[in-house]
Amino acid sequence: MTPRRGATGLLGVLPVDKPAGMTSHDVVNVVRRVTGERRIGHAGTLDPMATGLLVVLVGPATRLAPYLTGAAKTYETLIAFGSETDTDDADGVVTRTAPVPAELAGEARASAVLTTLLGEQDQVPPAFSAVKVAGRTAYDVARRGGNLELTPRRIEVLEAELLGVQLREPLTLKVRFTVSKGTYIRALARDLGRSLGTAAHLVGLRRTRSGALTLADASSLSEVEACGPERIAQRFVDPVAALGLPALEVTAEIALRVANGAALEPRDIQADLDDGPLSLTRDSRLVAVYEKRGSRLSAAVVFPGSVTSS
Repeated sequence: MTPRRGATGLLGVLPVDKPAGMTSHDVVNVVRRVTGERRIGHAGTLDPMATGLLVVLVGPATRLAPYLTGAAKTYETLIAFGSETDTDDADGVVTRTAPVPAELAGEARASAVLTTLLGEQDQVPPAFSAVKVAGRTAYDVARRGGNLELTPRRIEVLEAELLGVQLREPLTLKVRFTVSKGTYIRALARDLGRSLGTAAHLVGLRRTRSGALTLADASSLSEVEACGPERIAQRFVDPVAALGLPALEVTAEIALRVANGAALEPRDIQADLDDGPLSLTRDSRLVAVYEKRGSRLSAAVVFPGSVTSS
């Protein structure tokens, strides 16, 4: 069989510490250039201004994106008060200014304010975002001076912890957020300012965690570039740990059936099954992700050759 064009045989999960000033797609292009592999994706976009953990997926591991993208994410942020921008961050043009409540300078009051953000809520995405309406992308319309009516999305703020207050102008809060999939931190900053009768925008953003992965698992982009295709797999992490799903070691016989995508019965794996996806391993290496459908387990993602880790 002729190898697929751009296929290298590489297959893995590569956490990268994205530098400021690059898009997530820029990072993907660097990994493509280093590996020669065309099938490169990522699990959760970071804006150019943002830094931190970007989970890059190499080769067939791109099929794990739905599971990794859906994980909760943690960010350390800086929110400046007194002005709002068209992008809801420091890269935009100021569209509105407003006085800042003096009590916000007190840590007790600032911490109390942040608790109002906790829980499930509907969030309107930023005007400059990748959200599409009727085939049109919001940021394309916004760049032309237009405005799409964006539908609020259900999100959840799991954590909003005050890390510090910077009193110099503009007053800035340093906050750690843990949020559900699809949450725009820029929009949280915008909405926080409005809820206090003032204005605010994001001036700093660093992702520190994505699901089970943290910055401690990440390689710098310069380290990735220094690897080359021969050594890049040394930077891959254990995909089973990265997924953070319940994991089950299967027998050699079951592994052969899994490699063909066969459905499994609970008795095949001798385990009681909860709802939700499950990682199947052989010799501690990921061979598939299965999902419970009715009383059976069905193949969602299968890796006959197993996913590479360092």
